Amino acid sequence: MTSVSIGWETDADLVVIGGGVAGLTAARTASLRGLRVLTLSKGGATDTSTQYAQGGIAVVAPEGDSVESHVHDTVEAGAGLCDIDTVRSIVEGGQAAVAALTDLGAVFDLGRDGQISRTREGGHSTRRIIHAGGDATGAEVQRALNAAGLPVLFGAAACEILTGATGVQGVLAVSDKGFGVIHAPAVLLATGGLGQLYALSTNPPGATADGVALALWAGAAVADLEFLQFHPTVLYTPGGLGRRPLISEAVRGEGGILVDSEGDSVTAGVHPRGDLAPRDVVSRAIAARMRALGTDHVYLDARAIDGFRQRFPTITASCRAAGIDPGTDLIPVAPAAHYQCGGVVTDPHGRTAVPGLYAAGEVARTGLHGANRLASNSLLEGLVVGERVGVAAAERLGERVRVTDVPTRVTERADRAVLQQLMTDHASVVRDRAGLDEAIKRMKDAVTQRETVREAASDELVEPSIGDVSGGTRAGRPASDEIATRIAGIEDAALTLTARALLLAASARTESRGCHTRSDHPEPDDRFRHSMPVVLDADGRPRLDQ
Repeated sequence: MTSVSIGWETDADLVVIGGGVAGLTAARTASLRGLRVLTLSKGGATDTSTQYAQGGIAVVAPEGDSVESHVHDTVEAGAGLCDIDTVRSIVEGGQAAVAALTDLGAVFDLGRDGQISRTREGGHSTRRIIHAGGDATGAEVQRALNAAGLPVLFGAAACEILTGATGVQGVLAVSDKGFGVIHAPAVLLATGGLGQLYALSTNPPGATADGVALALWAGAAVADLEFLQFHPTVLYTPGGLGRRPLISEAVRGEGGILVDSEGDSVTAGVHPRGDLAPRDVVSRAIAARMRALGTDHVYLDARAIDGFRQRFPTITASCRAAGIDPGTDLIPVAPAAHYQCGGVVTDPHGRTAVPGLYAAGEVARTGLHGANRLASNSLLEGLVVGERVGVAAAERLGERVRVTDVPTRVTERADRAVLQQLMTDHASVVRDRAGLDEAIKRMKDAVTQRETVREAASDELVEPSIGDVSGGTRAGRPASDEIATRIAGIEDAALTLTARALLLAASARTESRGCHTRSDHPEPDDRFRHSMPVVLDADGRPRLDQ
């Protein structure tokens, strides 16, 4: 049994866990309404998935487009699992959300007519994607939100959402000042994705499924984890592991063509939209072609795109760093884990079933994405739902909260490298029963640590230091390597739990739908045209909640 001492305390009206688009939008909105907000971020100001988003923001264009058209494209991509009312609600909020971002100073690319430039991406029926810096939209969104000057505790990780009879009571966190308790009636999970479940991902190193695990441990449900989007085109380099640069769908929107090692089209005859088909279609086509030819990548031919370097400066830099000139060379690409379409179950305002616990952005399952996210709907969702959570959190004002005890919890951790390889081998673009069963079995064997952590009881808590996140130093400030080890342990526990939940859902869904493909069940089955929530049983293990 491991025991920890509480070294600091503070109070807040809303704790935001995560410093990307959803978290910072919520924090700003709540702050403007007078709430005391504290944001926790494991990394630095730009260590977020938002920072790396290249494509843009999908928002209804003023001409030749409509809310209904955007809703139709979203629902079509979602393969029967979208909540249509939620889709319409979020799409309708897009223009106001972008206007608010512009008011913060975000600058979007303009066309020759002086109006905001728009491009088209996979699954969209028209050019409605706005972008910044060519292919650096996420970086511009992150810059604008960071410039708002909101209080953020960097290098801090949430260990547990603390709950009581009336719902959320606060957060147990760890920072460079040791373990601390934040007393708060409302907590927003805005932790991003789970890309680090896989050996190859477009996600930053901190995308370790923390929010999914925190929600499950707090008693909330998750759903649709089996619908994991693999970006069809990340830059392939021999032996490359970890976060890989993505080659935005916008390159194909501007005329880039997918070809195999023999120069043949990868998507011809696969889908009416060809290379601009929804991502799951393109990823499957690439995976099938690689299997057929025995190769580990295909190519993107962007040589015919005029002004490629100006339109895609980030991609150009990534390619040149790998010794590739997009103007003269084919770009080697392969699918990699990119975006979780499901997550913590919420309503369109980010509320979970646990009073005071909210989720927004990639970590949430609002019903917008269904079985497959439409390209560039992610920043849209983060902006719209993040702002709504900032408003909704005010409903918890007046709740009297004071954490007096932090309970014991048992966590299991698998070796991260083993886990990532298992998920890559058996729960990737195409799955089957044999592979999923093998992964489930080997996950049990891969658990290297089962740790019972006894946190502080009421008589161990230091006196609170309101608004001062430095708190007390009774236990002494731990060494940085000790804190890094603690955070890595939290991440590994989150990855282990989330992997088990994903494998459970993928095994139970004996059909192919959206970005969940089963080679042994290749067709959709109407019996599964619904989400399958997952919760924890009395022993802390994932189970289907049906």
